[in-house]
Amino acid sequence: MDVPHHGYRATAKPRARTAHPAGDPSLFEDTSSSAPPMGGQGYYMSGGAGSGEGMNNLFRDPVANAAMMYGSSLAFQGKDMVNKEISRFMSVNKLKYFFAVDTKYVMKKLLLLLFPYTHQDWEVRYHRDSPLTPRHDVNAPDLYIPLMGFLTYILLTGMALGIQRRFRPEVLGLCASTALAWVVIEVIALTLSLYLLTVHSDLSTFDLLAYSGYKYVGMVLTMLGGLMFGSDGYFLVFAYSSCALMYFLVRSLRMKILSSLSSDAMGPGASAKPQLRLYITVATAAFQPIIIYWLTSHLVK
Repeated sequence: MDVPHHGYRATAKPRARTAHPAGDPSLFEDTSSSAPPMGGQGYYMSGGAGSGEGMNNLFRDPVANAAMMYGSSLAFQGKDMVNKEISRFMSVNKLKYFFAVDTKYVMKKLLLLLFPYTHQDWEVRYHRDSPLTPRHDVNAPDLYIPLMGFLTYILLTGMALGIQRRFRPEVLGLCASTALAWVVIEVIALTLSLYLLTVHSDLSTFDLLAYSGYKYVGMVLTMLGGLMFGSDGYFLVFAYSSCALMYFLVRSLRMKILSSLSSDAMGPGASAKPQLRLYITVATAAFQPIIIYWLTSHLVK
């Protein structure tokens, strides 16, 4: 006995639908009314209007709250561990001092690096035996300008290599590591010189790193002059920026290294110390143009 067509539609399994012709209207009829409550349109309604209630239930769940609190405690513990490990090698508060700058200080410092000849007062100011932050004293050393100068130098190096069709990631990495290594070598050499000659000064490692890193400003200007005006512009800007940097370093380090002569005047070899300190200051300043030329001459053609 043949079963009526509508009865077959109600009891057939889903895979039996392929037996009907493509044009059978029963394939396109709406069967959502017989679907379970969580299916079809009801599912999307629960994800839309009921999403706020789901989030509220999540926050009211004690297990979820405990998990969030545990994760927050782990994050704070990890932050404390990182700060402790950094504090083993350097003072975080002292490092913050060298980045306490603002826009006004950066502009004044760049002008001082470019035009140091008109500057008169080179002494670092103190307040209650502590030096003022860079934003309050243009003579205070900082690490913001050296860091930005180093990053700008890397960008210009990549652009110069790209213009000359010599760009490769390993070449850019070599230039960056070489520039950073020269600064580290310079800081180590100056520290050893001051130690071996028993020169007592208030220069810290961060101070030496800041003064050594100011050369990146001259390197950036030299590369810009070479890229825009060729070899003539390169050597012209190189000569001026080198002279300005040497003058700046001699006047700045002179206040740091030669200012403690009175405390060592009664010690042994006191008559030779002023000359040795002067030699260290001049040698440090004279070494800067050599590094600038070494790190920029092969990038400008």
